[in-house]
Amino acid sequence: MTIRATNTGDLARVDALLAASYPVLLKPDYAPSTLVTCLPLITRAQPELLRSGTYYIAEDDDGPLAAGGWTHGAPQGGVGPRDVGHIRHVVTHPKALRRGLARALLERSFRAARMSGVRWMMCQSTRTAEPFYASMGFQRRGEIEIRLRPGIGFPAVEMIRPL
Repeated sequence: MTIRATNTGDLARVDALLAASYPVLLKPDYAPSTLVTCLPLITRAQPELLRSGTYYIAEDDDGPLAAGGWTHGAPQGGVGPRDVGHIRHVVTHPKALRRGLARALLERSFRAARMSGVRWMMCQSTRTAEPFYASMGFQRRGEIEIRLRPGIGFPAVEMIRPL
């Protein structure tokens, strides 16, 4: 298994990973109406994220197993304080759960962020992933709704941790 920074050539691979993972993993924690509306929007790789140099993919000979990373910019845009980073679009294939892949991606992200002067890391967690982020040292700040498009919101949890 290897972990490497993504590039725009990984678009289809990350799309496939998101499409295989989110419908299965989010189903227990979200209403079907929310998933029908939101999954087509959140299961798409973001080209700017793939070429950021701070978004990573874990893969083996069979293909992508997990992806995730961080940016200085917030997920919905804008630039905040330079000492705050944001965890971005973390996903693990259902067949690869509980193997430490997401943890490895976050630890790599934390190291890179520290080297860039980041002292605080934030994330917009799904309800499903909140226990995982708590195990990684994140504290719950509260429920939020991520605006995906006008009239389409996705319920999430804002979390923060010191680096």
